[in-house]
Amino acid sequence: MSAKNTVAVLLISGALLPGVSMAQSENPHPYVGMWVTDDGHVRHELLANGRYDEARGNRESAYQGNYRVTGNHIDYVDDTGFTTDGEFINDVLYHGGMVLRRKSNPIDE
Repeated sequence: MSAKNTVAVLLISGALLPGVSMAQSENPHPYVGMWVTDDGHVRHELLANGRYDEARGNRESAYQGNYRVTGNHIDYVDDTGFTTDGEFINDVLYHGGMVLRRKSNPIDE
């Protein structure tokens, strides 16, 4: 197993981030929620427990994994070990060449 995959497995298992899931669920960061591309094709749901669920088109849960937010930076580790990241700027998520905007909660409208 490569060093990168080993780190990914440790991140997924929580070994390198002990207590992150618990801390995030007790005090979620402001980016928790649904983030969507303007065409609605890609949808990232950032959960308070440090997990994410990404849908693409009609494919729900196309990718799932863990994420960690540090300031305005987000690091993703999907359940296969793939890693990527993104930045939140002015309440917009820039990730993998995509622009995702926060989806309003219908209760808030």
